[in-house]
Amino acid sequence: MNERNILCIDLKSFFASCECVERNLDPFTTPLIVADPKRGGGAITLAVTPYLKTLGVPSRGRVYEIPKHIKYIIAKPRMSLYVKKSKEIINIFLDFVSEEDMHVYSIDESFLDVTDYLKLYKMDDITLAKTIMKKITDKTGLTSTCGIGPNLLLAKIALDVESKHNKDFIAKWTYEDVKTKLWNIEPLTDMWGIGPKTMKKLNDLGIKKVGDINKYPKSFYKKRFGILGEELWLHANGIDTSNIKNEKLETKNKSYSLSQVLYKDYTTLNTPLIIKEMCNRLAKRLRENKKTCSVIGFGIGYSRDIGNGFYHSRKIAERTKDEEKIYELCITLFNNYVEDLPIRKINISLGKIEDDNYIQLNIFDNEETLTKENKIINTIDEITKKFGDNSLLKASSLIKDSTIKERNKKLGGHNKD
Repeated sequence: MNERNILCIDLKSFFASCECVERNLDPFTTPLIVADPKRGGGAITLAVTPYLKTLGVPSRGRVYEIPKHIKYIIAKPRMSLYVKKSKEIINIFLDFVSEEDMHVYSIDESFLDVTDYLKLYKMDDITLAKTIMKKITDKTGLTSTCGIGPNLLLAKIALDVESKHNKDFIAKWTYEDVKTKLWNIEPLTDMWGIGPKTMKKLNDLGIKKVGDINKYPKSFYKKRFGILGEELWLHANGIDTSNIKNEKLETKNKSYSLSQVLYKDYTTLNTPLIIKEMCNRLAKRLRENKKTCSVIGFGIGYSRDIGNGFYHSRKIAERTKDEEKIYELCITLFNNYVEDLPIRKINISLGKIEDDNYIQLNIFDNEETLTKENKIINTIDEITKKFGDNSLLKASSLIKDSTIKERNKKLGGHNKD
């Protein structure tokens, strides 16, 4: 099994710690929250200091939910400050590794592949991690935590599950820890990549801990959970074949992407409609150019006063131009990673674009069925090409939260409605 030395480094209570450093305060002894004071008690706490966490205050909640007896400082979010600090951290990482061995996962979290640097620095991975973390503190005043593992997955889970509880904020997991640590994770949402909806489906199957996933074979999850089912089983066994260099190569390949800034705040209830419409447009573009994709990326951006968001990409086993398959993966990533925050931006990208020169069959398809489906889709494409994109729309396009009609008008092309 492929074994690397991966560091996953996270900045502890990043936004709140940045605000404390700017005020010459210690985040471990200071009760500070990051929230917009203009929004009153209903404002979302974007971050709280480690000190407040020890008092039971969650990092993402409402201001009015903070117990009345706790006195705190409220700091208005300053995204420009957090981006500046994040860049300082990235430059520190680049003092130790090359850009190709670093993957910036979010504004406050990055992966470093230090495998080829240990001999150079004459250090083991734990010592190197401590060296990097000390430099972060010395240069920025911020505290970091680190997960170390033989692959990206185990490094990330070591960070999320164990590192924050250790005195030095470092946790190292190996393949030997899969049975003793990974399989004992409960609830399932503590496992990277499993969201509340997926957890409920697994709980209904009698699966409470990560190790319980082995009650069923890999094929069962692929059939039941679709595109990400196989990955679910592999991750439950500590298997992750992705690596930083390959992920960076994928991003350089030609891709189709679509980004939409929403005209109002959307919620987890009405956002799937927009995702569906965007998948429809991207799939149509694939068909028009006779292409397929095998990498799908999906991202969400929250309202401006909150900032941040997420972006994740996944490879799929069978390249596709099928709207439903693209949507299936996007909505799975959405359900797994979205937070209950106002949504203002959606981004979907299709990567590893190749010519569509064959029909991929599986045990549930037959060539006659696929040919019939393709004829229907081609007919719809011909109608919209001749009479305009708004000439033939799904019933969901009539829902008030739909943006497809207005987007078709703005994007131009064949709009004749």
